[in-house]
Order: sequence, then C-alpha cells, then structure tokens
Amino acid sequence: MSTDADEQPSEDRRKYEFRKVIEELQQYEGSGTQLVTIYIPDDKQVSSVVSHVIQEHSEAANIKSKQTRTNVQDALTSIKDRLRYYDTYPPENGIVIFSGAVNSGGGQTEMVTRVLESPSEPIQSFRYHCDSDFLTEPLENMLLDKGLFGLIVLDRREANVGWLKGKRVEAVKSASSLVPGKQRKGGQSAQRFARLRLEAIDNFYQEVAGMANDLMVPKRHDLDGILVGGPSPTKDEFLDGDYLHHELQDKVLGKFDIAYTDESGLYDLVDAGQEALADQELVEDKNQMEEFFENLHTGGEATYGLGPTRENLVMGSVDRLLLSEDLTEDVVVYECPNGHTEYETVERRHDTTDHECSECGETAEVQEREDVVDHLMEIADQRGTETKFISTDFEKGEQLLNAFGGIAGILRYETGV
Repeated sequence: MSTDADEQPSEDRRKYEFRKVIEELQQYEGSGTQLVTIYIPDDKQVSSVVSHVIQEHSEAANIKSKQTRTNVQDALTSIKDRLRYYDTYPPENGIVIFSGAVNSGGGQTEMVTRVLESPSEPIQSFRYHCDSDFLTEPLENMLLDKGLFGLIVLDRREANVGWLKGKRVEAVKSASSLVPGKQRKGGQSAQRFARLRLEAIDNFYQEVAGMANDLMVPKRHDLDGILVGGPSPTKDEFLDGDYLHHELQDKVLGKFDIAYTDESGLYDLVDAGQEALADQELVEDKNQMEEFFENLHTGGEATYGLGPTRENLVMGSVDRLLLSEDLTEDVVVYECPNGHTEYETVERRHDTTDHECSECGETAEVQEREDVVDHLMEIADQRGTETKFISTDFEKGEQLLNAFGGIAGILRYETGV
C-alpha cells in the first residue's frame, strides 16, 4: 500500500537520492574518450537534439581506434533510442543522459545508460561532452548550498554593492564620491576644508548605506549574511557609524581588508571572506548538534545508534533525524528461527557476515540488506519526521559520525529507549 510519503518524497530524500546517482556516475571510467554526457534544457526541442546526436554519430566514424569508435557510436545510438520516449520538449528542468562502455574489470567493459529527468534546478544550456569520465560537475553544483550574501566594498573614492548567490558574484549598484583630497596648507581655510571634507565623507557613507539598504532590506529575511570590505579606516568608520539599516547591521559577518573597491573588489571580498562564509553555511548543522548534545546531557530527549534511533522512529517520537553526510553503510535485517528480528550495519563494500541472535543464540538468516539512509528515511517520512544531513566539517559533526555511528535523533518526548 502506497503512502503520501512514497508519492511525494521529502526534499531531503530527493537530495540524497540525487547525490547517490552522482556518486555512482563518478565511479565509472572509460578506457578512452568514450563516455558521452548530454545536458538538455527544457526549452530545447528534442528533434534538434536527435539531429545533433546523429551528426556526432557520423563524425565518430573518423575515430582511429576501432574499439573507441564502436563504443562512442553505440553510446550515441543508445542516447538516440532514449530520446524517442520524449515529446517535442524535455520535461521540466530538462534531462541529462549518460551513456558509454565503462570498465567492468578484467579488461572487460559493459554498456551503461542513465537518464536523469527533472533535476533540482533547471539545466541552463545544451551541452555535449565525450571523455573518459561522465560530466557530473553541473549536477554537483546543484547540490551546493545556495546561500544569499550581501557584498559591500568601499573606500573614500567609490563603492560597489552586490550579491553572492551560491558561487556567483553579481554586482548591482555603484557610486563615486565627491570627497576631495587632503589639504596640505594650514590656517583657517584648512580647518574649513577639513570640515567640508568630513561632511562629504559622511554624505558618501550615507549614499552607500542607502544603496545597500534599498537592495538588501527587502531581502533581509532570505539573507544569510553581509560581508564588508575596503581599506582601513574606511570600512571601520562605515560600520561603526551605524549607517546601515539596523537589521542589516546585525547580519554583518565580518569586515575585510580589500585593495580594490571597483566591481573586481566584490570578487576579492568573497575570496577574503571564505572562512566566514564556510562557518555560516555550517550554522544550521552546528545548531542541530548543539541541541542534540544539550538534550543528551540534560534529559532523555535524544537518541543515537541504529537500534535505539530506529525504535524511536517507529514509535513516532523522533522530531528530527540526524544523519551524517559521510554515512556509507547498509543495514542488514536478520531473523532467527524463533522469530526474533535484529538490525546491524555493515560497510557498503563489505560482505554480509553471519549473525547470532542476541536473545536466543540461534543462527539468524539475512532477510534484507539496503542502504541504511534509505531504510531510516523511509520510516521518517511515514512518521512525519524531518531529516537533517550533518556535515563533518566541524568537530561535533565529526563526533556524530565517529562516536555515534552517523545516526542520531532529537526526540519530541522522552521514551526511555
């Protein structure tokens, strides 16, 4: 019997399955440039793609190596056959087709064809690629955190503001100042000049803050943080003077010494702020693990390890399932002659071992073996439990993997399990 969870997989499940497909494709290798990858956006007519494939098939006849020539043409024929299943245009967000003869060991090859429909983000442009590996980088980029960060670079001559969207820097607004250079002569005229200069600097800071406020305040609830760059003391004066809207001021992650304040300075700012950006991407993971450890130390609203976590999931008591991003194990389901069922994890590449029932000592038989993440997420989806994948790029994330087996949960209430 199907459930709503089966019909509409959670975003976490889709993301995990997407990652598994990429990892599988990355393991394949061809003996030569014979693995074909085609990225097809959803506004590209299928008929034009078929024409391109036919043209590539014709040109492949010029490949000198008979084996490579045969393998490339076989891959293109397989791709053309798959394209017949589509109407005028591909499905929403497009499709990616991978096909080629991959090494299967002992000098042998096997033909593999994979079709990935409707990826998580639209495919931007048509791309044909033939190499010894499948092209997966565009798909990997779709899995990256797509944070939105505000960027401000300024000195007393000019300023630029823009966005960092995922990995893309986008310059949006710029301004040039009317601040005069420093006066060298003394006397009353120098004092008046200095006063006018300070007023001009203040006006310029207000103009820059106005640009940033107009751009970023409407997006403040989606904003993950703001980086400010420039020479000292300009950036310090700007931030210490509270020119920015107070809600933006609270989102400033750091200020950085930047030599250039034109559009290229925005890229320099991103480079200089890499550590702050990385820390920010981990904030949610860190918060999840802080809550887990707090619950673990102060009460019973935490669980860890396959057995207890699975039992709590089945009971419906898990609010959030915490799984390490680096968890690469299967779960093996054993059943003994007396009807006892037990679960054990085993490394994905290891063989299934014999198992003795812990309750009666009888030898238990293997009933099932599957990816432990799939196993736990299926139960979580059925019980309305949210799944969080935790990075190992910080200390408590590493502890989740190494000390708790990569499996834990924050409970809705204490269960004693």
